[in-house]
Amino acid sequence: MNDLSPLASSPDDAGVLARLQQRLAADAAAEGLLDLAYTTVDSPVGPLLLAATPRGLVRVAYASEDHDQVLDTLAHRLSPRILRAPDRLDPVARELEEYFAGRRRTFDVDLDLSLSHGFRSLVQRHLPEIGYGETRSYGEVAALVGNPKAVRAVGTACATNPLPVVVPCHRVLRADGSLGGYIGGADAKTTLLRLEAAA
Repeated sequence: MNDLSPLASSPDDAGVLARLQQRLAADAAAEGLLDLAYTTVDSPVGPLLLAATPRGLVRVAYASEDHDQVLDTLAHRLSPRILRAPDRLDPVARELEEYFAGRRRTFDVDLDLSLSHGFRSLVQRHLPEIGYGETRSYGEVAALVGNPKAVRAVGTACATNPLPVVVPCHRVLRADGSLGGYIGGADAKTTLLRLEAAA
């Protein structure tokens, strides 16, 4: 995970290093050596790590997941050729900014769903069918994917969603209307639901 920013000792150094890192990312991409690009963005639910492959956005991670650990896992599961390359993720960052400002209800960025398989992948592919500002129970999602008895498995699929916020697992609640678990924590889930309810 090549991040040169710790080497900067002054604002001038930081600017030079930012330009060097940008050039490194561009050169790596041009040579086909950049398999995973990442950046972090600020949001109302804390800093979010964004990572993308050439196929699309592959990971959104909350700070509570430990961004360094997430990057290490991505390097092992997908490719060690990973580099901070914010420009590659500008479209995602822009859509998230619009979402948090209440100006976007769906995401249009390409997704790479390769981190999930089987039933988990099936559930995660159907989550965007739950509309902005709407919620469904775990049981309703199980029925939606054609396996009404798989309520616990739906919970696991939501809890392991590698693309929270963008793939809206926060819209899935317990049958009694309580929050249930969430990868970003209860506060983040509440914030997202309130944001959507206010629009």
